[in-house]
Amino acid sequence: MSILKNRLYFLLLLLGLFAAVSACKNDDEPAVTPTPVLTVSSFAPTSGPVGTKIVITGTKFDPTPANNTVLFNTTPATVTAATATSLEVTVPAGATAGVITVTSGGVTAKSTASFAISDRVTVEVKGDITTSTTWTKDKIYLIKGFVNVTSGNTLTIEAGTLIKGAGKDADPTASGKGGTLIILPGAKLIAIGTAAAPIVFTSANDPGKRNYGDWGGVVLIGKSVHNRPGSTPLEGGITGTMGTDNIAADNSGTLQYVRIEFGGIALSNAANSEINGLTLYAVGSGTTIDHIQVSYSGDDSYEWFGGTVNAKYLVAYRGFDDDFDTDWGFTGKVQYALSLRDPEYADQSGSNGFESDNFNSGEPATGPNEGLPLTAPIFANVSHFVTSGTPSSIQIKGSGPYQSAMHLRRNTSISIFNSLLVGYPEGLRLDGSLTGTYANATSGALDLKGIVFANNTIPVRGAAAITNDQAIAYFNAAARKNETKDLASLLLNTANFTLTTPGFLPQATSPLLTGATWEGKGSDAFFTKETFRGAFGTTDWTKTWTNWDPQNTIYK
Repeated sequence: MSILKNRLYFLLLLLGLFAAVSACKNDDEPAVTPTPVLTVSSFAPTSGPVGTKIVITGTKFDPTPANNTVLFNTTPATVTAATATSLEVTVPAGATAGVITVTSGGVTAKSTASFAISDRVTVEVKGDITTSTTWTKDKIYLIKGFVNVTSGNTLTIEAGTLIKGAGKDADPTASGKGGTLIILPGAKLIAIGTAAAPIVFTSANDPGKRNYGDWGGVVLIGKSVHNRPGSTPLEGGITGTMGTDNIAADNSGTLQYVRIEFGGIALSNAANSEINGLTLYAVGSGTTIDHIQVSYSGDDSYEWFGGTVNAKYLVAYRGFDDDFDTDWGFTGKVQYALSLRDPEYADQSGSNGFESDNFNSGEPATGPNEGLPLTAPIFANVSHFVTSGTPSSIQIKGSGPYQSAMHLRRNTSISIFNSLLVGYPEGLRLDGSLTGTYANATSGALDLKGIVFANNTIPVRGAAAITNDQAIAYFNAAARKNETKDLASLLLNTANFTLTTPGFLPQATSPLLTGATWEGKGSDAFFTKETFRGAFGTTDWTKTWTNWDPQNTIYK
């Protein structure tokens, strides 16, 4: 017992000494500034051939160039200039792709990103393009911040050219704007790739580290017709307003065989602050758009804000929000379009295949640029594929759930022909007032014909003032030749929902290969009068120029 008492006494004595020392501590002592340590925080450009000048940024470098050792993977490079926070080096002969290592003062640090050895020099692009310019396939172009092609000028991009978009942290104006190519009214983008040599816009991040919304995307702004006041600002922080030119045949250039990957950056937490993969503001019918693939967009894959531009052969791959979003009086035509979704990723707003509206609330619609023309595009031969499993209406890995294959609302007059939509919780959500969306549907201004829904929990429903019975009666009217089918009965390709190696041609006896209807708006001369429903008959037009695994593609 005495031993226990002695131990307790000793413990109390130690606690008392600790309390006394703590009480004597000067609370006004200045904070100790941490001593800088050697770090490699970034380097630019992130790829290039031997001989490219690279600037490495970090801390605790030696200001004497020769006192720093730099390795590209395992190959030493000569340091030509140095400060405490930056080193300038040249990519050495024999360098291989990998991390950059810096040794200074006996301490070694490595980059977290890898440098890519490329056959092409990287050219940084920032600020306005104020003269007609050509980007060539022997270079890689890195877009930083908003890059505007100004009125009267043309940006021409050669087939096979690679363009990378930098993230917010690389914005030269320190405004947090991801790299975005913006074609202003009166300017043109001539980007003509080929099936063998498409033009690729992609993330500046390494393979395996790319993500939705790594950069902005491509934005065309024209002078065509729309239904908003001319003072209406553009979304996503883009400078300018919609304008009042109303030139239906305006020409913003040509985009053919172009891929746009990992765009759709969110510029803030505010509503409507995102940029889409491909955004089209009042783009006119003089513009040519075909063979475009938008992949992993952080917002909509395609969004039209007014305009009259037509398009063919569009692919929306693993998008986050809506695939084809039409607003503000868009009246163009689209034939042959495909959406292949990742069923685990959807947006907090509720992701849709088609979302079509005018503005909130879409009524009244009166006056030039103040409500008219109504949004009234015509789509034909479209396929949307989400899942062959049970459709989910709850958030899985994204920020929200899937909603509808078609969400038609706010007085829209969209028309959709001969199209297949599979795996959404809802097929059609007909949404709006009896004098707006519903009146457009019953008058034929909004026209759905030859539609096939499959694997939906609720094939057709009404919303707002439109009842379920009204929506169902409209969709199922015999003259419309719409169907709700069992998925197995469609005899789709066995690889139809395979995300990285899909196959889209229906089996030879599939009922989708017949049954198309081209009555009413579908009789427009723009459309090739196919016999099949959906985007594919016996030809897979996605072959050779698309990429189903951009996450892991090594771009040099």
